[in-house]
Amino acid sequence: MSFSGKIKEELAEHVAKARHCNLAELTAILHMCGEFEEDKNGICTIRFRSENYLVARKCFTLMSKTFNIEAVIHVRKNVYLKKSNVYRVEVPSHEDTVRILQATKFMSPEQEIADDLSVMSRLVIQKECCKRAFLRGTFLAAGSISDPEKGYHLEIVCSTMERAEQIQSIMKEFELDARIVTRKKNQVVYLKEGSQIVDFLGVVEAGSALMNLETIRIRKEISNNINRKVNCETANIGKTVSAAVKQIEDIRYIETHVGFSQLTEELEETAVCRLRYPEATLKELGEMMNPPVGKSGVNHRLRKLGRIADELRGNKEDYND
Repeated sequence: MSFSGKIKEELAEHVAKARHCNLAELTAILHMCGEFEEDKNGICTIRFRSENYLVARKCFTLMSKTFNIEAVIHVRKNVYLKKSNVYRVEVPSHEDTVRILQATKFMSPEQEIADDLSVMSRLVIQKECCKRAFLRGTFLAAGSISDPEKGYHLEIVCSTMERAEQIQSIMKEFELDARIVTRKKNQVVYLKEGSQIVDFLGVVEAGSALMNLETIRIRKEISNNINRKVNCETANIGKTVSAAVKQIEDIRYIETHVGFSQLTEELEETAVCRLRYPEATLKELGEMMNPPVGKSGVNHRLRKLGRIADELRGNKEDYND
């Protein structure tokens, strides 16, 4: 099962204790993948359609707990993807449909359908816990999260801009920096940062998924830090080796053309040590000298030897500073 599928499985198992929270979550699912129709006789019917059986199961559970309604579940093969199913949860009773529509504020007490069905009434989510439940239902019905091992991306696909903007607004109340992008005919609300996705999972109360994502994030961060350090150390080693090779070349040039006898005692000692211990660090070279010399002192002497070699290469006579 994918990471996104595991999250939805956890959310499907989560049933709030408070009726108003269950109502908010059911409203979200109706908002995202529900539809209702009214025939010529004024008889209303609600249907929820989804390719995810978890959504169908959650709809059935929420209607049972919130309204004591036994909905009917239909399963049929997807016409386009024959290996998958399409689940339809239907409330055939007119009276039950009216109860649900009025409770979710899609219908007035006078049984008048709301003017804008793409936007949910704020009356359903006045409490913070209900907003959490609404986002939980929204993600369950139309959300997904990419594999965190590959990257961080959470999205909720909406059919209208009004619906997307409302979801974005609710997410921002939890300090989630949700953005909207148009993809084909849909509006997609998304989060890109790993920390923001962790916060979202906390908001919708997906505790296990949150811990799993945090574990992956920490492991990736440690791995990236180690790689950066290794790359840095490799680069430093490369620079050290290049410097040592250049120092040895300079010292050999001096030895060949004028000999060490023309050098001061300190420079001669440094030159001999570098030739004898080509792989030693500046600190190690300094400790070998008598008396010991610090890294900066060794570096100063080697730089002076380099200048002498350059002067010799340029046929300059004044090389012993």
